[in-house]
Amino acid sequence: MKTGYIFPGQGSQYVGMAKDWYDSNPDARGMFDRATEILGFDISKICFQGPEDELRQTSVTQPAIFLHSAIAFSLIAGNRQFDAAAGHSLGEYSALFAAGAIDFEHALMLVGLRGRLMQNAGNVRQGTMAAVVGLDEKKVEEACREASVNGIAQPANYNSPGQIVISGDVEAVRKAMELSKNAGAKIVKELVVSGAFHSPLMEAAKEELKKAIDSAPIKDAAVPVYANVTAKPVRYATEIKEALIMQLTNPVRWQESVANMSADGVTKFVEIGPGKVLQGLVKRTVSGGTVVGIDKVNEASVLSE
Repeated sequence: MKTGYIFPGQGSQYVGMAKDWYDSNPDARGMFDRATEILGFDISKICFQGPEDELRQTSVTQPAIFLHSAIAFSLIAGNRQFDAAAGHSLGEYSALFAAGAIDFEHALMLVGLRGRLMQNAGNVRQGTMAAVVGLDEKKVEEACREASVNGIAQPANYNSPGQIVISGDVEAVRKAMELSKNAGAKIVKELVVSGAFHSPLMEAAKEELKKAIDSAPIKDAAVPVYANVTAKPVRYATEIKEALIMQLTNPVRWQESVANMSADGVTKFVEIGPGKVLQGLVKRTVSGGTVVGIDKVNEASVLSE
């Protein structure tokens, strides 16, 4: 039986996240303290007390989720054998940390920079995102193509069968939403986001992030990490860097990543970090495996199940 560790992305944050780790373990406190030094703001205060609006800011959300995942991995999951890793969007950095491709401090620096650049890119060119549920992906893609006369509209996250998030210019995305409804989608909902993530509207963030990734001490991964942009495993530093850069403006192929992990023998999926979003997506994508999560300190026992 192979075990795959999966790591959540933006949207999984909540006020109070990782406080039980901080309160119960000096190593967790040390990681929070180091994160505050690196980021230049008191991330523990925002994680534990909010306000929610501040925690939801992309520049805060991304390092907060990475930190939570890194602590849970370092203190619990990293002591167990695992065979593969993957992360949803931001979570790919957590997966690479877990796979030994990048150390904690450099990963946090990249994540902090990524969050700031993405938030700034959203201010430079306003965009939006929307969830489309209950519609075949080809029909969603066709709706985006038709709507593209109004600007950029494209799938941003292929999350699970029948759940796709689209991204792009406000007018174009709203047109694609209308077309998706007309095509028979069960739910079409615009999301509260600070930018059109995983679309060309993030191009403004790409050059500076590329410089940082190119110069970061990324090395070969100890286990295969399934990259968002290809849904295929990567191991070598050069291909890891390329995947991280491409990820910013290209769709997250999460459904395909999970399916490929399963096809390659992963039968136990362990979500490490805040929330349970990925557990639900995995259950809707593959059947017959075990799906568990470690968010709280008291959930460590799931690794033995």
